[in-house]
Amino acid sequence: MARACFLISLAVASCLVWKAHSFALSAKLVHRFSDEARAAAASRIGGGGGERWPTRRSKEYYQMLARSDLLRRKRRLGARYQMLFPSEGSETLSLGNDFGWLHYTWINIGTPNVSFLVALDAGSDLLWIPCDCIQCAPLSGYHGSLDKNLSMYSPAESRTSRYLSCNHELCSLGSTCGSAKQPCPYRINYYSENTSSSGLLVEDILHLATSEDHASVQASVIIGCGRKQSGDYLDGIAPDGLLGLGFGDISVPSSLARTGLIRNSFSLCFRDDDSGRILFGDRGLPTQQSTPFVPLDGKYDTYVIAVESFCMGSSCPGKTSFHALIDSGSSFTFLPNDIYKRVTLEFDRQVNVSKRATNNESPWEYCYEASPLGMPGLPKVKLIFGGNKSFMVINPIYPFFNTEGELAVFCLALQSSQESLGTIGQNFMTGYHLVFDRENLKLRWSRSDCHHDLDNSRRMPLGSPPRNRPENPLPTNEQHSFPNNARAISPAVAGRALPANSSSVSQGLNAWYCLLLLLTQLAVFAIG
Repeated sequence: MARACFLISLAVASCLVWKAHSFALSAKLVHRFSDEARAAAASRIGGGGGERWPTRRSKEYYQMLARSDLLRRKRRLGARYQMLFPSEGSETLSLGNDFGWLHYTWINIGTPNVSFLVALDAGSDLLWIPCDCIQCAPLSGYHGSLDKNLSMYSPAESRTSRYLSCNHELCSLGSTCGSAKQPCPYRINYYSENTSSSGLLVEDILHLATSEDHASVQASVIIGCGRKQSGDYLDGIAPDGLLGLGFGDISVPSSLARTGLIRNSFSLCFRDDDSGRILFGDRGLPTQQSTPFVPLDGKYDTYVIAVESFCMGSSCPGKTSFHALIDSGSSFTFLPNDIYKRVTLEFDRQVNVSKRATNNESPWEYCYEASPLGMPGLPKVKLIFGGNKSFMVINPIYPFFNTEGELAVFCLALQSSQESLGTIGQNFMTGYHLVFDRENLKLRWSRSDCHHDLDNSRRMPLGSPPRNRPENPLPTNEQHSFPNNARAISPAVAGRALPANSSSVSQGLNAWYCLLLLLTQLAVFAIG
């Protein structure tokens, strides 16, 4: 018994000694531009490698460090999240009255790919195109406005297409099907009177490109095979289809974010020369202003914001607060009727024009005859968004010219609506880089020429969403999941050893040594 106690005591003492003297592995850290690294490079490539080394703390030294950090960040984040645009280009265009004054972009769909000129609509979800048509708008007669023909889609002619079945989770009309395996039908009614699109849902390839190097990306998206259109869609508006950009799971931004191709955001930018840009995954610039989206009936179904006040010049009339839909699918801006009356009367009071236009065939009420001297001084139009954020409307006026090209009439491009929800359309969006930050549920904006600052917006850090984001900001059927490894690691700490992990390894070695030593001593005792 005494011998056993002695051996156990010896084992315990050995463990304590080992614990007290447990070793640590170490290595000398060598900076990439140090003398040691320079010498190693020179010996590795025949003595010439050291010539490229910058002088410590010189301009070239810091430039090389910064360039290396950017490349490292691209490797960590660029392959995971990137900005994308349609393979035909990020440009948008407005084609005037023939196409309903909306902005359009060319997209390619299917295999082999077919081009479609689709209207951009942030107020709806589905991407639909004319397909195996029963009742569609004519696709010819636009040659004066376009550089190529409009197209029709047929799933049978695309090798990568497949119909969605009625039991698919994105089939909202599945309950109307006779069989779960039938192709899923769809029907969408739009705000314009008697305007709709209906047909079957198809999954196919949308061809995209990366903003960094224009590398090709093929994304699987849900498409409405639009067999039958009605209303405005038969009169020249969106004759070749419509790209819904809304919150719904079926929209293209939702599909791209759900599959991890982009961060959950996109941007639109419209110029006053009828051109513009669209970018998927654009999170904007840190200097942009922002206002939160507002849920309707507890859900984030559309891009609605709070307008706290509508100002004309230095005057902000009372009782002009309302909620407004940010809608690229609306050419012009609509206000609830009571607010419209207060705002337009204030504009009319301030405008420095003596004569209202009498023979006014425009859709607007407040139109004025221009003088030979041109446009008079007009009050500035400003909206105060939620959070007391100012949004200055760059050009709220629509001009009309006579046959000699002279300004004849100008109108305040505002219309009245019987609905309590207003609409901020393309005419108020023009001149701004608008970011629909769906991940953080915010609208961001800044003045823009739609070119230079959009090229720079890719440099915005792609870090994790803020920790104070609402835990469940979207309805259950609109949640977008991201991979577990999507959290970015700051370059400043990416190479640092993790103390918690190294400590646990050391403790594990100590425990195994003690156990092995104790078993050995007991075995010796048993044999003896």
